[in-house]
Amino acid sequence: MVHPFSTIIEYRGLVMDGSLINFIFVYMSVLKNTQVTRWIAIIAAFTVVTLILWNTYTFFQKFKTEERSKMEILGEAYERFATVDLDVDVELERFILESNNSIPMIITDGKDNITLWRNLNVSDTIPYNKLSVKQRMLLTNQLDLMKSQNTPIDVSYEVETLNVQQFIYYQDSDLLTKLKYYPLALVLILVLFSSVIFLFFKSSKIAEQNKLWTGMAKETAHQIGTPLSSLLGWIELLRLENIDKSIPDEIEKDVTRLNVIAERFSKIGSVPTLKKHNIVTETKTAYNYFESRSSKQIKFIFNSDIKEITALLNEQLYGWVIENLIKNSIDAMQGKGCITISITETSKLINISISDTGKGIPKNLRQQIFSPGYTTKKRGWGLGLSLSKRIVEEYHNGKIFVQKSEIGKGTTFCVSLKKA
Repeated sequence: MVHPFSTIIEYRGLVMDGSLINFIFVYMSVLKNTQVTRWIAIIAAFTVVTLILWNTYTFFQKFKTEERSKMEILGEAYERFATVDLDVDVELERFILESNNSIPMIITDGKDNITLWRNLNVSDTIPYNKLSVKQRMLLTNQLDLMKSQNTPIDVSYEVETLNVQQFIYYQDSDLLTKLKYYPLALVLILVLFSSVIFLFFKSSKIAEQNKLWTGMAKETAHQIGTPLSSLLGWIELLRLENIDKSIPDEIEKDVTRLNVIAERFSKIGSVPTLKKHNIVTETKTAYNYFESRSSKQIKFIFNSDIKEITALLNEQLYGWVIENLIKNSIDAMQGKGCITISITETSKLINISISDTGKGIPKNLRQQIFSPGYTTKKRGWGLGLSLSKRIVEEYHNGKIFVQKSEIGKGTTFCVSLKKA
């Protein structure tokens, strides 16, 4: 009989309620639109940065050309000044020659001997032959740098009957040098900007996925609630019939178990309410559930000298953690071995240890196993341990960790909680 208030959709063997399907479709549509907006923002950002880089390169080339023109004018002025052309104002030419206060330059003769320099860390009022060895070495190094950067300006002129040839070498000004490295700085900023965007989108994507899983979990819990109510009614009807009373009692246990699972799913994504509970009793409840339903090839041991000790717990979520750890141990032992649960205490903490005789965990994987999606099972989702870690550390302010593990001998997980 089809329920009159729901639509059942079957797809590749999966049966899902229509409202859950609608929820997924609506969410995926919103997610798709968000991704389109992100790509538009990314493309726009990269376009702006590309334009800035291009404009910077253009300005650099223009500025470099202007500096070359200034040096050529200076070379021409220097040539005229050297020939003492009476038709040209000598003082004006001297002013032009000495007006270069920004571009480092060195003038050499035809034999590459340094005769004049300006705008370097060496005083240009001292003759070259009176400079120290260190200062001469500095000028020589600067000359080599200038030769590698720019083509020299040839200054040739005649003094009486003597042909004189000199060369003006120069290097990029401080402003041009800074401008040259500006694109590199901009690229580094772009890389940093891209990294921030990537991390932001990655965290945003993870948050969206968490919202999706949270919504699906809550919707699943909501959908389970309706048939559970009906099943409870059917159990009461069975008790009125002349049948073995153990049958409805066993059915009720499973229905109660389904109700606990539904409550757990409904609490995902919301801050749970913590109350004082006897941690020994709550741990024993989860222990008894698996002990009664596991293979006889698995031996269960419960060690606790403590009868009662309280902690702030959400019993459904705490029980989920213990069940996840026990189930993980069963899988590690491949259905055969021994599981030991021990409860000990210190002055401030309660330690719950779950040990198995399974295959063990390598040291390099002991932190990775708590990452969402990590699993060694062919059909696993990798959510059990990561969910347990979140429940213990975020909701209960405790710790969960691998206490010890030996390959081929087994593993011990420890859950540490504060006393209430």
